Amino acid sequence: MRSRRSLPSPQEALRILSEKRTRPQRRPPPSAGRGLGKLVKDLDARFGQGAGALQARWREVVGAEVAKRTEPVKLVKGRNGGPSSLEIRVAGPSAAIIQHQAHEILARVNLFLGPEAVQKLRIVQGPLRNAPDPPQPRKRSQPLDAAAEAKLAEGLAEAPDGKLKQALMALGRGVLRNSR
Repeated sequence: MRSRRSLPSPQEALRILSEKRTRPQRRPPPSAGRGLGKLVKDLDARFGQGAGALQARWREVVGAEVAKRTEPVKLVKGRNGGPSSLEIRVAGPSAAIIQHQAHEILARVNLFLGPEAVQKLRIVQGPLRNAPDPPQPRKRSQPLDAAAEAKLAEGLAEAPDGKLKQALMALGRGVLRNSR
């Protein structure tokens, strides 16, 4: 018959536990979608013609006038072969103008992404993230001093009066102001 082993004392139990190495609890691997999502986005950015490429080349695709009023938000693929749509954000009151140009925008986007890549255009009004800077007020230039104005008038004294002489005077003033 075996002899019964006695339980360790609390101090012995602490010593045994401090000397023992425990393994961390095993975690399940991440889902394939999580791991592949980042890879697909990177490949799309480098080689693809997806939404990332469309956003990067939006100005080229739709033209400068449309691009300063809009920006692509997302490209939604249709389910079960349904129509895919492109959502664009439009700055304020320009939505009506963009709505009238929807067919042209779709044609240009499909030319870039491939035939029938996008069938619908969804327009959402809102502020643009990459809004162009508002135009800066022009600095008022200082008028020419009397001596420079007289020298310019003397140089154009023989020119006949009219629009040409006025244009030459304005040009001369601009050149003299910028040369200071």
